[in-house]
Amino acid sequence: MVKVIDLPDRELLYGHKACPGCAAGTIARLILKVTGERTFLAYPASCLSTVTSIYPQMAFAVPSFTAPFPATGAVLSGMAAAVKAKRMQDVTVLGMAGDGGTADIGLQALSGAVERGDKIFYVCYDNEAYMNTGVQRSSLTPFGATTTTSPAGKRGVKKNMFEILIAHRIPYCATASIAHTADFLAKVEKARNTDGPSFLHVLAPCPTGWGFPSDQTMAIGRLAVETGLWFLAEYEGGRVKMNLAPKNFKPVQEYLGLQKRFKHLGAAEWALIEGQRDREWADMRRKWGF
Repeated sequence: MVKVIDLPDRELLYGHKACPGCAAGTIARLILKVTGERTFLAYPASCLSTVTSIYPQMAFAVPSFTAPFPATGAVLSGMAAAVKAKRMQDVTVLGMAGDGGTADIGLQALSGAVERGDKIFYVCYDNEAYMNTGVQRSSLTPFGATTTTSPAGKRGVKKNMFEILIAHRIPYCATASIAHTADFLAKVEKARNTDGPSFLHVLAPCPTGWGFPSDQTMAIGRLAVETGLWFLAEYEGGRVKMNLAPKNFKPVQEYLGLQKRFKHLGAAEWALIEGQRDREWADMRRKWGF
């Protein structure tokens, strides 16, 4: 059973300028409800910084600032060192970055921070492209998705950040979906209490960049899991646990077909994507024994 987290009424993120239906805003809001007022927050240039930190306004009610694009992990290391030097207790050093700021531009700093064992909590909200600057392709953009730099869409394979962080022997690493809220909140709670670095990779459906109605964010998030194109798992104590393993996947077209970024795909591409999905799940079952 998933632990039920009681959330406080107080809002620590409010008044932001995110697009209607933005999953990133909801992710940040709920995370701060778990980590609370004693949170020190850093985030790189991103959708999150753009919609929260436009001078003279600040939408976060915790100490926070925008870090250099490639440096979120390094900035968190510095913050953690200051917390340790000042012997501060019950503080969460939190970073939230998009897929570009995590898997591309910020990967080196993140790798260094977790390899050093710094007590930080790093969240990647993954909207699968550089949405803030005009929907350019990132290394977490899935095959088939149209972006402004990959208009045909048929390029690349999405990086597996979960396995990249596992390779660092990180104390706690998990994937989550905002549409599976109880699972998501339980993982946030576990991550913030980890003695050492923790990493949470959260799928963040983007109505603007993906091309779906703004009231369908949660439905899109659920379909990502139900079609097997996003998995819910966690790694701790040197072992991987799959939190949800559907016995039968829904056709990928039920998920991808609702998004304008995949409107150019046909039966051949759906079959190709499902074949890749099936191979990846078979590999996960072989490696992790679920």
